[in-house]
Amino acid sequence: MTPREIIRRVIQHDNPPRIGFTYSDYDGKGRLRDTAGGGPAGNPDFDENRREDGIGGELWEDEWGCTWRRLIEWTKGGEVVEPAITSRADLEAYEPPDLDNPARYEHCAEARERHPDRYLLGSLTGCCFNRARYLPSFGTYLEWCAGDPELVNDLNRMVSDIVIGQVDIYADLGFDGVTFAEDWGTQERLLVSPPMWDRMFRWTFERLIERAHGHGMSVWMHSCGYVKDIVPPLVELGLDVFQFDQPELHGLDFLSDYSDRTTFWCPVDIQKVLPTGDEALIRERAGAMVEKMGQNGGLIAKDYSDNASIGVDPLWQHWGYQEFKQVGVFDPAEAEIDAAEL
Repeated sequence: MTPREIIRRVIQHDNPPRIGFTYSDYDGKGRLRDTAGGGPAGNPDFDENRREDGIGGELWEDEWGCTWRRLIEWTKGGEVVEPAITSRADLEAYEPPDLDNPARYEHCAEARERHPDRYLLGSLTGCCFNRARYLPSFGTYLEWCAGDPELVNDLNRMVSDIVIGQVDIYADLGFDGVTFAEDWGTQERLLVSPPMWDRMFRWTFERLIERAHGHGMSVWMHSCGYVKDIVPPLVELGLDVFQFDQPELHGLDFLSDYSDRTTFWCPVDIQKVLPTGDEALIRERAGAMVEKMGQNGGLIAKDYSDNASIGVDPLWQHWGYQEFKQVGVFDPAEAEIDAAEL
């Protein structure tokens, strides 16, 4: 059974021979990885104009017209310091980047040739929140959510239109699903109230999911923080895969209540478990994830991509991988895994 078929069965809860895996190489050796992907090519005519500001920071522009700043010695990312949109007049005159231009995805046609047996995921710019919130700066965007919801709705619609165009492009290229990142939570709550989310943002997810499912594609969302309040409505809308780096923040029992209708794509928890370096605990929690979420689909195990930022030795993540393979493989013959590896 190919990795592509295994992921399909995991998502559809159709008796997969094992849980899904998307692990990177470790110690020079490959590990199970069932997916591959692609995204839009950069605009060759665009210059980020990266430069130092003389006080320890670096500035640059993005394609959307925002100016960003980061602290050179401390961060890889940054925050918007000069927004692209500050008013309705700016929005009405605004011209977004051409991320829905099929020419920027021509290289993605090679993905199926390179990975004929893997489940292909196309990268989106977000659902809408992930990009829309930065165009006026995050603080101003949240102020508009409370004070000018009609302006936010129009801004969201503009970004959502681009995202829908991306979905159509990946469908034409034969991709199996689409994936995006939208961080909706702090460690304690949503960034907006649940009623506000339902009123102002639910429609953007519904629109995206309907378009992707209409093409026979699945929808995968990464979100950091506490987003418990929007798991039920997103499951109701048909979101196929939630990517949570902190499954313990929501509680495995809570997630297990939905794992027969959706799928969770997770490492061993990156804050409560992995940083302990406790092999017994890491293995125990990996096993609990399979037991509670992965018995007939519902779980795709992964590693976290930045060990240094969370103070984790790569070996500690490998313990989780070993445990996932030990307890998450139900039919080694069908899963195409050498029994010696188990």
